[in-house]
Parts: sequence; C-alpha cells; structure tokens
Amino acid sequence: MTAIDIEKTIEQTSITSNGAGYRLDAHYAPHPEYEGTHRYDPSATWTIKEETSLIRRIDLRITVWACVLICAMQLDRGNISQANSDNFLGDINITTNEFNYGQSIYISCFVLAELPSQLISKRVGPNRWVPMLVIGWSVVAMCQCLVYDRTSFYVTRVFMGLLEGGFVPIAVLYLSYWYKTSELPTRLSFFWVGNYATNIVSSFLALGILKLRGHQGWPGWKYLFLIEGALTFCVGVFTWFYLPASPTQTRSRFRKNGWFTEKEEVILVTRVLRDDPSKGDMSGQKMISPRELLRSLYDYDIWPLYVLNLMQYIPMTPQYTYLTLNLRALGFSTFETNLLTMPVYVMIIVQLLLTTRVAKWIKGQRTFISMSAQFWSLPFLIAMITLPDSTNHWVKYGITVGLLSYPYPQAIFAAWTSENSNSVRTRTVSIAINNIMVNLGSIAGSNIYRKDDAPNYRRGNLVCLIILSVNIVLFLATKIYFILRNQYHRRQWHAMTVQQQDAYLAANKHLGNKRFDFQFAH
Repeated sequence: MTAIDIEKTIEQTSITSNGAGYRLDAHYAPHPEYEGTHRYDPSATWTIKEETSLIRRIDLRITVWACVLICAMQLDRGNISQANSDNFLGDINITTNEFNYGQSIYISCFVLAELPSQLISKRVGPNRWVPMLVIGWSVVAMCQCLVYDRTSFYVTRVFMGLLEGGFVPIAVLYLSYWYKTSELPTRLSFFWVGNYATNIVSSFLALGILKLRGHQGWPGWKYLFLIEGALTFCVGVFTWFYLPASPTQTRSRFRKNGWFTEKEEVILVTRVLRDDPSKGDMSGQKMISPRELLRSLYDYDIWPLYVLNLMQYIPMTPQYTYLTLNLRALGFSTFETNLLTMPVYVMIIVQLLLTTRVAKWIKGQRTFISMSAQFWSLPFLIAMITLPDSTNHWVKYGITVGLLSYPYPQAIFAAWTSENSNSVRTRTVSIAINNIMVNLGSIAGSNIYRKDDAPNYRRGNLVCLIILSVNIVLFLATKIYFILRNQYHRRQWHAMTVQQQDAYLAANKHLGNKRFDFQFAH
C-alpha cells in the first residue's frame, strides 16, 4: 500500500473518530428499509485506487446509459425542429401560432406528468418504469408520421408530453443514489451533454432522412419520425433488461453474478451515505405518502430555487424555440438551416461542461456561477433590440449563436436542489418540481414571440431583456436568503450542549433541511 493509499484509508475512517462518533452512528445510520442497509459499514476502509476504479465503472455502466436514454428522449422530442425545416407546418396546414399552441400543449402535459411519474417510479423502481416510458414515447413518436392536420398534431403532442415528462427527474434522482454530492454535477453535465449532442447527431440524420421527401409520396418528415422512433424503441427494450434498481441490486436473470463484489457494494453504499446520510433515510421503492408529499411541497426553503428555475431561461427560450424557423426566415435553405444549428449545440455543450467544471473549482459559489448566464445574454439581447432591420443576415445569425451559447447551469441547479433537500422524500419531489419550473418557463418563453412582431421580434426581445434584469435581482435575493437561513441554523445548533444536540437529533431525524445541523448550499 502506498503512502497515498494509507492517507486515504485514514480519511475514510475519520467520520467515526471525531469525538462525537457515537452520535453520528446513532443518528445518521440508514433506515432499516433502505436497500443498501446491509452493506453500510461505518468502520469500513478502502483505498483511493479501489474507489476510483468503482467510480469509473459506475460512469461507464450507469452514467453512459443515462446519457443514451436522454439522447433517445431528445431524438424523439427534438426532431419536430428538423421537421419544421421540411415544410411540416405547410404539409399539415397549420399556422405558426397553432404550432405554438401544440408545443405549449406538449410542455403542459410534460409538466403535468413529471411529479406523478416520479412518484410512480419511486414505487415500482426506475429500472422498470424508465423502460416502460421509453417504449411508450417511441411508439407515439413513430405514430407522428401519420399526423395530417391540427387535431392529430395536438393528440400526438399530448401523449408525447405525458410519457416523456417524468424521465429527467427520475434520472437525476437515480444518479444521486450512485454519486457523492461533489461528483453529481459533473455526471449531470454529461447527462445534459447527451441531450444537446443529440441535436447535432439528429441534424446530420435529418440531412439524409429528409432527402427521402417524395419517396412513395411521403414528405421527408414522415420518414424522420418513423425511423428515429424505431431507434428509440430498441433503446427502451434493451433498458428493460439492463438497468439495475440500485448499487446493491445489480444481480438478475441476465447478470447472475451482478456487477460488484460484496466489498465493492460496501464501498458504494458507505461512501455515499458518509457524504450525505439523508440518501439512506427510506427505501428507494417506497411510495411517498400524501402527507409526505404535502410536507415536501410546503418546503419553503426550496422555493427560491424553484423561482429561479422558472425564470432564468425565459430570456433565451424564444430564440432557441424559433431557431430553425428564424434561420429559414433569414433566407437559408433547409440544408443550410440544419447545418447552421450545429454550432449552437456545440457551444451549449462546451459551456455546460465548462460551467460545471468552474463550479467544481470555485466551491460554494453556485449562485454567482449560475447567474453568469444572465450577464452573458445581456449584450446580445440589447443588440437584437437596437440593430436596424437591414442588418446582414450573417450578423443576425452570429448574434443568435452568441445568445444561445450562454453558460448553461442546469447540472449545477439539479445537484443544488438535491443537496438542499436533505431527505429522499423532499429530494424526490423537489427534483420533479425543479424540472416542472424549467418547463413552465419554456411555456412562457415560447409564447413571447408573436406573429405580429415578426420577423425581428423587437417587442419580444424587450420583454426578454426586462425578465433578465429581474432574474439578476432574484439570484442575489436567493443567496442572501440562504446565508440568513444558515446563520439561524448555526446559532440554534451551537447554542446546544453535546447532550442536547444528541437529544435533538434523536427527536428530529425527519426534519430534513429544517434540522439545525444542516447548512444550505448557495
């Protein structure tokens, strides 16, 4: 064993030798129903090499497949954008405003399904519910090739939204069971990279598939929906046999020996619970009761994050929603439009990874790092409002790319919400509400641009600028709120003797982030 390995072993045992180990063991041990309880060992030790090897294997087997799954979802929900470049609206005889309504219907159903789907997953297990969702939305995606008018378009939007709605919060909660707090944002950044990388890949696919227009009398977008939906169906079927329920439940009829040894399961469970004991406070397949649901919804300390997620992306949403339509309006062909969307997605990926990395380097500054997206977008919105109508279309394109290349903080926000929940009960609900707020913001943002404001949308861009200014104030207010809450918790906690702290923890294990020994991240 090297000196580094020895040092790491000492570090791993320090949690029970800090002068108050008896309290940690008594009050931070996992719930008996938690599926990893039999592998939790507060005295366990391991080396850096062992832990690094396990993390790498989790990355390859869990995070990579989570990325594949979000790629499947984005492929089926994002190809409507490529369909627009192939005269989708004209072929089914709907207007831009009717398309807006269809997208709002989709997002509304997406939002309505998020919390119920998360609660169902909590009961039956993500290893069963996720593949059912994927198979379901892939079937609807293929049926989109049969859309012929406004009504059929609206119907497919309803079912796509209901089936896709719960996936993201389920995936975020699922990943949180495998990783420590400091590790989760990076994995979530990979997760959302998969989302935007799909837009690049699908643009290339669309370049080829849309050329089938006229074959057998079908427009190209019909082939697009059918072929990409079939690909997603295959992913859903494979997921049914592949995805494990938890780190200690990897054995199945198809994996008789599982992925990990008993010692490796001890390391996986113990390291996560030492980092955040709240992840073991209930079974991963226990239904959230109505009373627990209401308690989580009433958790006012998470509300500031909900408000930020509702508001922070609205100033950028209209340009993103109308990207392909605006490019066509600037005079670019279908082929050019699909090519010109790719730099946008590349820059979003770069900024997502960079923002998450900066948050890892600069610890404890989630608020300011997330707020950087607002300052980034400010000059581009001002330019969109002030530039004359005669501005060259390449300049307009460059401004659009600049605006949509903002530092994307969603991975930071998802991990931030998870950390500040401090209980599985609240985390299950808050992650879903977090995503609901993002999508409610999308509904608002996608309806800012109106037909009578086309093609430069100066009025809409002014609205976006005003909202951006409000967002900066909201970010600052959120940081101040969490600072004040932490000061209150510290005063109450340090006012107690060790014996009083012991009695307090014994009586208040269920309080989550309301416990005085908890500090909010900001």
